Amino acid sequence: MKILLLAILTSFATNCSSSNNASEPTPTPTPVPTNEVDFWLTKGDQSVLLQKQSSVIVFGTTYNAYPSIEVDDTQSFQTVDGFGFTLTGGSAQVINQMTTAKKQELLKELFGSESNAISVSYLRLSIAASDLDATTFSYDDMPSGQTDVKLTNFSMSPDMTHLIPILKEILLINPNIKFLAVPWSAPVWMKDNNSTIGGSLQPQYYAAYAQYFVKYIQKMKTEGIAIDAICPQNEPLHGGNNPSMVMTASQQATFIKNSLGPAFQTANIKTKIIIYDHNCDRPDYPISVLSDTDANPYIDGSAFHLYGGDIGVLSTVHNTFPNKNVYFTEQWTSSVGSFSEDLKWHSKNVVIGSMRNWSKVALEWNLANDSSFGPHTTGGCTQCKGAITINSSESFVRNVAYYIIAHASKFVPSGSTRIASTTQGNINSVAFKTPNGKITVLVVNDGNASAIFNIKYNGRWFNTSLDGGAVGTYVF
Repeated sequence: MKILLLAILTSFATNCSSSNNASEPTPTPTPVPTNEVDFWLTKGDQSVLLQKQSSVIVFGTTYNAYPSIEVDDTQSFQTVDGFGFTLTGGSAQVINQMTTAKKQELLKELFGSESNAISVSYLRLSIAASDLDATTFSYDDMPSGQTDVKLTNFSMSPDMTHLIPILKEILLINPNIKFLAVPWSAPVWMKDNNSTIGGSLQPQYYAAYAQYFVKYIQKMKTEGIAIDAICPQNEPLHGGNNPSMVMTASQQATFIKNSLGPAFQTANIKTKIIIYDHNCDRPDYPISVLSDTDANPYIDGSAFHLYGGDIGVLSTVHNTFPNKNVYFTEQWTSSVGSFSEDLKWHSKNVVIGSMRNWSKVALEWNLANDSSFGPHTTGGCTQCKGAITINSSESFVRNVAYYIIAHASKFVPSGSTRIASTTQGNINSVAFKTPNGKITVLVVNDGNASAIFNIKYNGRWFNTSLDGGAVGTYVF
């Protein structure tokens, strides 16, 4: 009887429990939001260096009072050729001093497409020596008093040890990388002062110098290196570097229309001719050359540096000749400079500024040097800091120029198109649509205080923040 009573009570309790459970609704799990925006950050204090942020960012339509960057892909501008540096002979020399394994690690990080790579897509090269080579040289040096008008002694052997082998290794990693090449000086026997420093190209050697370019492009082609564009002269209004050469606007126009352009045409060379390659304080120079109706058809566009003037000058030249391209090709960071100030200024001007003013490229100066900021020529730049410092055969350090370029090169491949974006106060922006349809927005906070803002696209937005001087890249 006791056993029967216990069974009845147990059954009653179970039924009651089941009844109570049935009356309680099963809780619905809270959905985990899916991240819609990848956000990469670098801070001026170096506490965060090109790090992908883990916070979940989603678009919404809930009103807030923060200022908004408006991104509009119905308005499109120039197509981007790439972002990068100048690979000087000195850069190639110090990189080549690394062990095979460490060099490959560095080159893949710089030029590869892996997750840890920054995917540099454009390099500027010097035709013969720049001031960041160990010594001065041309590809046709002659004993004092002798000339070589037929260029029978033309040889690129000075660059066969370091530069060309490195270029071949880079091309194995990124076969689509583009190269712009520019001389710092003609061979001294062509110049009116017979010196690597200053002086000008003598008119009787214009034809020979045009063939010098032809031979360079053809020789590089036989090495498997296609030169996309050349400039006739680096910084043609600065004759104090070693090497250097002065070339006025009138001289450059004459050289192009009578010698260089026809020589390229005769040799069936498709390499672009880009003029000027100097500071933004002299827009009259490229405008004058482009205004020469005989030189103009040979010219693709104009190149600029920003050691003087304002980055808006690129738009001035573009608007004067809208069918010609503009390029931003050099800006150096100093060994005595500040990481935070350089990150902020260069991101605002060199990358965002040049792109907002129609540039097809944004290039910092020297890719790599050693811990003493060498090699360099006697009289060459002693404070130019490479994007990479090669400390030993097994170690390298990433410097501020690396991060300035990486925030664009990693996310904006060649073939991307700049689209419209607004700027709000100290929040400077530039936006792109990439070939795979992604939207990339590069932002720098040019102020000293942290700022909260929205990025708005297609009627929806998300809010984000950047510390003063910080740079962010947003991809969605």
